[in-house]
Amino acid sequence: MSIQEIINWNELDKSAKKRLIERPNVAIDDRIRATVETILDKVGSSGDQAIKQLTLEYDGVSIDQLKMNDIEIKNAIKRTSNQIKDELKKAIENVTIFHQNTMASPSSKIEVKPGVFCEKIIKPINNIGLYIPAGRNPLPSTAIMLGVPSKLAGSKNRILCSPPNKNGLIDDSIVTAASFCGITDMFKIGGAQAIAALAYGTESVTKVDKIFGPGNSFVTMAKTILSSTTEIAIDMPAGPTEVLVISDGNTEPDYVAYDLLSQAEHGPDSQVIHISSDREFIKKVQESINRIMQNLATKDIAKYALLNSKSIWVQDIKAAIDISNSYAPEHLIISVENSRQYLDSIESAGSIFLGYWSPESAGDYCSGTNHVLPTSGYAKSLSGVSVESFTKSVSVQELTKTGLENLSKTITVLARAEGLEAHAKAVEVRLRDND
Repeated sequence: MSIQEIINWNELDKSAKKRLIERPNVAIDDRIRATVETILDKVGSSGDQAIKQLTLEYDGVSIDQLKMNDIEIKNAIKRTSNQIKDELKKAIENVTIFHQNTMASPSSKIEVKPGVFCEKIIKPINNIGLYIPAGRNPLPSTAIMLGVPSKLAGSKNRILCSPPNKNGLIDDSIVTAASFCGITDMFKIGGAQAIAALAYGTESVTKVDKIFGPGNSFVTMAKTILSSTTEIAIDMPAGPTEVLVISDGNTEPDYVAYDLLSQAEHGPDSQVIHISSDREFIKKVQESINRIMQNLATKDIAKYALLNSKSIWVQDIKAAIDISNSYAPEHLIISVENSRQYLDSIESAGSIFLGYWSPESAGDYCSGTNHVLPTSGYAKSLSGVSVESFTKSVSVQELTKTGLENLSKTITVLARAEGLEAHAKAVEVRLRDND
């Protein structure tokens, strides 16, 4: 199947519907895992020396000093055009406004019972690792999406890793964006070796407590392995990017075509799905895609993604919403009239784009929301990156003597029901000694 075939949803049986919205299996998982485990072992045992050897092997660059020094950072910013610097600053401003206004506030101190006070306090995760992809396309926007909320959260140590270019430096626009977000510790390391360096720590790279950022299959596998075998936490297992567009046929076909292609051009394993209640409109979008692809600079990448993408015809928008909720897309574009009326019906999506004037690319760069989002169906249980992602909540309780007296019977009875005598005695000894 491909996006050029129109699939009639109503003609499919239950099992066929389930198969249709399954993500494609990654057949090379075992080979990737074996390669990544070898990389993790090398970095874990040999640190910087292994990273330099792996950087030469995988990136084709010989690096003497892994960390970007002040002169390299200043020169990178100087080489970045004023136009790009101006727009980076505008994007940072919008992302800051959104994230600042959605920051979680510590819960107020409450008196649960007389003399029993409870509260929740918010603390930053101080040691943060940020991975910024720069393989086929350097992504300074990801530096913004991770740099802004981690700064607002108050994370003290932010360690950024990004693959070196042919000159042995991090891409200038990434360096500039990161610097504008107040990040100073930047390392010229990519791939699984970067994740290993952040997780284990090396002579140059400080060990972190949580790792953020999307990447290729090797990066994702490294994050997955380390999050299950060490104390390192990760933001989410981020797989190939995806978009699902729901349309009613009342907009320009080119709008939907470019929305689909904007995700397809990310990589050959990207997945794009178009669901519409208007069969003729699906055909028009397909015609637009064919026409646009002729002159699209990224057509060689997009064409492979389109082979694994789908066009689905449904009877009404409600049916489209039901499919979307089952699929749980990373990006969901609701390109229909009065799109807001469907918002409450959406159960699972990484980020939602309402209406004809809300392209997915706005969220990728500068609308203000975060573009580091759950893929592969994880939107059913996980959220995109936010300020809260860089914090942890700590519960606090403070009891007066009266408060402990009020809880004493409950504590002692339940403790002894569980066979935990010291728990009960910890209460009784306090009340006895203070009679």
